[in-house]
Amino acid sequence: MKKVVLAIAIASVLSACATDDPNQRAKNAAIIGAVAGAVIGHSIENDKGGLLVGAAVGAAAGAGIGHYMDKQQQEMEDALAQEQENHDIEVQRLKDESLKIDISSEISFDFGSAGLKSAFMPTLQKVSDILVRYPRTVIHVVGHTDSVGSEAYNMDLSRHRAQSVVNYFALQGISQSRLVAVGRGEIEPRATNETEAGRQLNRRVEIYVKPVIEGQESEAYETPQDIEV
Repeated sequence: MKKVVLAIAIASVLSACATDDPNQRAKNAAIIGAVAGAVIGHSIENDKGGLLVGAAVGAAAGAGIGHYMDKQQQEMEDALAQEQENHDIEVQRLKDESLKIDISSEISFDFGSAGLKSAFMPTLQKVSDILVRYPRTVIHVVGHTDSVGSEAYNMDLSRHRAQSVVNYFALQGISQSRLVAVGRGEIEPRATNETEAGRQLNRRVEIYVKPVIEGQESEAYETPQDIEV
């Protein structure tokens, strides 16, 4: 029955899509992923009591997760070697086997804007190309700001920036069921906000790539705090 419902839902979505959009294939993939997640996935309670629907990516056996994440980390580091050399991006491995990708807002967003810089698109495309090949993960995009402006403004800006990255990933065919956007505003500073150098460090986007481990699926949907590796 779920397969029938899924087929009908996808057919309905695709029939409603315009055919003259050059980006339609990517958009269709994103929509199908969202529909599939909603239909065949399962709902998991998050720490705020809300429902996260669509863990349709499948789980990896705990014994093999280290190798699975090793391969993904190596591909990330190889693809982003230039960005890391320029100190625009940092790729780290966390104790729980997750990958953390730190992205400076200086290369990704203009000041006060949630629109992705065109010059940042090739880098984000490299990340997308790897993430789509490792589907047994949940991707958390977390936005941070400095303390310039009101706390409410900064929280809103950080959320919109995180959502911009998530929207880009979805358009590249990454299932919506794997994507989580979170804004933290100015509440998790990495450095002092009293200097421009410190504020620059605080303006950032973090991408956490968390493996979905068999028997621990709900943990993949828990967005990390800004923690030490």
